[in-house]
Amino acid sequence: MPSISDCKCVLVIGSTGGIGRALALAILDLPSKPTVIVCGRRKERLEELVASHHATGRLKSVTLDVLLERNALKSSIEEIVNTYPDLDAVLFSSGIQRGFNFTRPETIDLDSLERELTTNYTSIVRMITFFLPHLIKLGQGRPTFLYTVSSGLSIVPAAGVPGYCATKAAIHSLSISLAVQLKRKNVHVVEIIPPLVESELHDLEGSTEGLARYWLTLEEYTKETMEGLIRGDPYVPAGRVVERHRKFEGGKLEAAAKMYGQF
Repeated sequence: MPSISDCKCVLVIGSTGGIGRALALAILDLPSKPTVIVCGRRKERLEELVASHHATGRLKSVTLDVLLERNALKSSIEEIVNTYPDLDAVLFSSGIQRGFNFTRPETIDLDSLERELTTNYTSIVRMITFFLPHLIKLGQGRPTFLYTVSSGLSIVPAAGVPGYCATKAAIHSLSISLAVQLKRKNVHVVEIIPPLVESELHDLEGSTEGLARYWLTLEEYTKETMEGLIRGDPYVPAGRVVERHRKFEGGKLEAAAKMYGQF
């Protein structure tokens, strides 16, 4: 099975902190010595990250706001592909999380909810669409990869963050469909499915202190996830999500592939 170890150049979108940053650095440390492009909106964080690893020469950075207007986003991605023609893997780790209480509908900030939807789902669909011509063409000679990041909450939602769970469920479903569709194009779609992980994702909601008692440390999470990526698993749950995925999602990818072949 093709795996992350086969990649020559990996772009990690949303790598200024948390899971994205940790995975980017872990990929950089692979024995295969790929080029890793860290990518995000906060330029100063990207520059700091690259400066701290300047000795490798394989860590690059690109500033990108995933909320750019559609045509501007497409132009930015075309520029990335032109700058890095050997790019054979894209990992989508950008995301935000907001709490909404629908028992008090007057408190729902629809602007915030829609921004969450765009950041976590719509922008990723757009970027996948814009990267695919390059990855499909490159896939004629060697495997290429799309790595999506959903969540254990895509399987069993947390009611306090309904918008976040819905966007991750959408990514989960999309990942299965794309994995089936793109297999013959030698573009491998791998879904990364984190549990609750140590992250600044929760800082804005003020829930970090309470959640810290339950989450998987970033170090433990990164180790477990990299093991799955190196094996070439088609989906990579970690921590408590491993059993949850087995219980509720076992056989779904295979069933989707069978259904697709019937039409």
